[in-house]
Amino acid sequence: MPRPANFNKNVDDCLTISTTKLKEWNYFTKGSRSGVISWSRNDEVHSKIGIQITFKDSEKYITLDYTANGEPKNYKVKIIEVPSNLGKGYLYYFKCPITHKLCRKLYLDSGMFLHRTAFNMIYQKQTESKKHRELTAIFDKAFVPDAVYQERYKKYFKTHYNGKPTKRFLKFENRIQLADRFPSGTLERLMMR
Repeated sequence: MPRPANFNKNVDDCLTISTTKLKEWNYFTKGSRSGVISWSRNDEVHSKIGIQITFKDSEKYITLDYTANGEPKNYKVKIIEVPSNLGKGYLYYFKCPITHKLCRKLYLDSGMFLHRTAFNMIYQKQTESKKHRELTAIFDKAFVPDAVYQERYKKYFKTHYNGKPTKRFLKFENRIQLADRFPSGTLERLMMR
């Protein structure tokens, strides 16, 4: 009888808090702001968390206030502001209270939001077999998603600027031409291997 698989927990199954979303929602402004983050499935909210962000020159942190497994939780996570390498604005990172690693997402497991390595988590892709990853790579090249065609053939899509093809146009055209180069039946033969 084979041994049951003992994969680590999957990152994709966790609730997350992201600096990207907080910035998008204008939480990173001077002063103190509070709000609620909620997660939903099929338009039905299943989880909520109260947050308060203190954003001063001397200190920047987020206070998380929620209940996990019937136990109230309230703790701070430091926010680190790093100048962008482009010279425009700043990048924001959480400093994990356990691992002290900088991250842009905190994951909920065992009742706390922490860096993914604190829980020994892995990504879904890491659980896939080598053959499955190879087939996925071929499928991605052989089939062009409808979104690519929709974007490429939009009414006001610019194909050229100053007589030269735009980078976006070239990217879409290369993607479509790569898919067209696959002979018919290639995927069926691969599936039979």
